[in-house]
Amino acid sequence: MAKRGKSYADARTKIDREREYAPNEAVRLVKELKRAKFDESVEIHVRTGLNVRHADEQLRGTIALPFGLGKNVTVAVFAKGDKAREAEEAGADFVGAEDLAERVQNEGFTDFDIAIATPDMMPVVGRLGRILGPQGKMPNPKIGTVTMDVGKAVEESKAGKVEYRTDRTAIVHMTIGKTSFDEDKLLGNYQAVLEELIRAKPSAAKGKYIRTIVMTSTQGPGIKVDPSRTRDLAEAEGAAA
Repeated sequence: MAKRGKSYADARTKIDREREYAPNEAVRLVKELKRAKFDESVEIHVRTGLNVRHADEQLRGTIALPFGLGKNVTVAVFAKGDKAREAEEAGADFVGAEDLAERVQNEGFTDFDIAIATPDMMPVVGRLGRILGPQGKMPNPKIGTVTMDVGKAVEESKAGKVEYRTDRTAIVHMTIGKTSFDEDKLLGNYQAVLEELIRAKPSAAKGKYIRTIVMTSTQGPGIKVDPSRTRDLAEAEGAAA
């Protein structure tokens, strides 16, 4: 494990590691304790009670954050003809068909955040799975990135639509903004994510759904957030009890 610096240790002394903070308190601390000279991302890590070894307890979807992520999202679209023109008019950064696929396969080109494809391009794009899959960039109809409505998909991606999913340990890792964001914007994005996770709760889920929430900046210490202090989460958990 990498050794932490003095500034990290100092920041940790300002946090009660046993306490679960209200979301607004956690946001305030994250902003106060930012350590890097660059504009750090603010992340939340939500541990669920899902058994992700069961297909019906896996969690995956997309959400358009109300205040975005504070960065330019780069979008690549695999499409031909009218759909390629539609993607370009919507603001896609890279548009192509077999030529774009060859660039990814032969040159390792992955300098984009999101990949979108029309269904007819998937036989070609499917061959890129070993490259795009591990980076979380493989187009998927379940999250709206395999679609004929490429213009809408590009616009939503540019506006801050992001994917969420449970990892192998049933944790959802999400970025909700930057430390330079106003507290209200970070809280708004946080609330939107929690509401979406509750909405998307698998019907097969058993027991306590949201176990713990940790908020942190890119280089800052983790801060526990009290799930019950989020209004909609508390109501959902109460109704399920």
